[in-house]
Amino acid sequence: MTRQDASAIFERIATLLELKNENPFKTRAYRTGAEIVESFSGDIMKLAAENQLAGIKGLGEALRDKLHEMATTGRLEFYEKLKAEFPDTLFELFDIQGLGPKKVTALHSQLGVSSLADLKRVCEDGTAAAISGFGDKTVKKILENIAFHEQHASEFRLDQVYPIVQAILEALREHQNASRVEICGSFRRGKETVHDLDFLVATKQPDKVIETFVQLPQVIDVIAKGPTKASVHVKEGLQCDLRAVSSAEFPFALAYFTGSKEHNVAIRGRALDYGLSLNEYGFTSTKDGVSVPEIEDERDIYRTLGLDYIEPELRENTGEIEAAEHGKLPRLIELENLRGVFHNHSTYSDGRATLREMAEAAHDLGMQYFGIADHSKASFQANGLDEKRLQAQIAEIRELNAEFEGFRIFTGSEVDILKDGSLDFPDEILAQLDYAVASVHNVFNLPEAEMTKRIIKAIENPYITMIGHLTGRLLLQRPSYAVNVSAILDAAAATGTIIELNASGWRLDMDWRWWKLAREKGVKCSINPDAHSTQGLKDVIFGIRAARKGWLRREDVINTLPLGEVEKALKAKRRHTA
Repeated sequence: MTRQDASAIFERIATLLELKNENPFKTRAYRTGAEIVESFSGDIMKLAAENQLAGIKGLGEALRDKLHEMATTGRLEFYEKLKAEFPDTLFELFDIQGLGPKKVTALHSQLGVSSLADLKRVCEDGTAAAISGFGDKTVKKILENIAFHEQHASEFRLDQVYPIVQAILEALREHQNASRVEICGSFRRGKETVHDLDFLVATKQPDKVIETFVQLPQVIDVIAKGPTKASVHVKEGLQCDLRAVSSAEFPFALAYFTGSKEHNVAIRGRALDYGLSLNEYGFTSTKDGVSVPEIEDERDIYRTLGLDYIEPELRENTGEIEAAEHGKLPRLIELENLRGVFHNHSTYSDGRATLREMAEAAHDLGMQYFGIADHSKASFQANGLDEKRLQAQIAEIRELNAEFEGFRIFTGSEVDILKDGSLDFPDEILAQLDYAVASVHNVFNLPEAEMTKRIIKAIENPYITMIGHLTGRLLLQRPSYAVNVSAILDAAAATGTIIELNASGWRLDMDWRWWKLAREKGVKCSINPDAHSTQGLKDVIFGIRAARKGWLRREDVINTLPLGEVEKALKAKRRHTA
């Protein structure tokens, strides 16, 4: 069992206890336990298996015993018994934006709502509107959120599937009969969500690899199994497909099953112009005198067609083929290019780790700098800082910086952009910070022109260094609010304001589809994990994937700069607008 599984079980126990109206302290203990398991910097499941959890703050004896049980048996009897008291479909309700434990408890206890179908029925027939705390507007919004959820019900976020991908790839690569193994499809192309996962293996013994695949511990049921391919479901209903091919076929199958469909169609058309037919098995000649070239890998396929190698993330038929033909493909950013991150949270606001713990974790990851940007006071739900608490944080950062050598903590704030575009802190406070991230956290229902004006007003403030999660979306849960992104990019370019690529698997915002235009306008990017725990710092991998998909290079991203240069870059806007 992974730490993510254990954390999710503790979180679900807390929710079920809330539904039973249990002691709130008991409920809070499980929720705290979930946070500790998720954010613990070491291998907490290994420690749990060895009964070495004593001394971890916040984990009492009962939770330590339950973690040990999960780590050694892969299940938790207490959770299984508790879960059996409720319908299996109850947790569907928590996938709907705006439904927390209190609302679910009210719906379940007063109307017997136990599934998404029940929820939809009581909202549509007006029954739910009569419950205290709901009303017509709330019910209308719930129905809108149900429709959004149903539209994306078969999709999964990258942070949900990433551990599964790594585990299955590792298992297949360790197989003695597998010579080459890769992930294909939309995951390989760096899409922000996926419907399924496509694995590819080169082997002389496909039946043996297929048999191992369908028996992996992640598999909950086998959909189909044949001599060269198989389909299975893993947890949460995610479908995983495996195809087994020969080594000679592998490059062609890898390119074909990576896609996109539009890219493949264009590439096949180009192959015909060269007198070749291309499919997932190989090249064949379509013209006399045209010989079939030897192909060792994907690069050889593109080279045969007069193209530079096109990275998987760019394969969407949005100009990459023309760029490859004329030697104008960008050299895409790599994870190792990042020197530090901004927009992170600590226990000063709604983070799960202290400022020191977050900074030390960033330092241990090899970063040269780390920016803290806890919430401002308007985000009261996130324990936002007022001016006095912000000053205390600045003082602590000053003390911590004296302890580090070759590493710096930057003082920042995630400042709320209020409804009228004004900021949650006055300029004299913002001037004391090294940088400021301005974000929208409420009133999402403004008309597009008004929301755009609101954000541009913040952009025009000389002390706002960057705009956080520009469109406010939560992937598979909440759509973007209405905003004119192109106009925002124009304003950012004119003022030297950085736009964030929020690397959280929930956001990946600004969307990759806008970054090519942003780069052309000269707008700089900052890839930020929006980390609320030490583990959350590692979410930058998702941001890197999105940045690559958006055609971004190392020079387009501010936090690839070394410490000495990034200090100047953070002050550039203030000098420009002075």
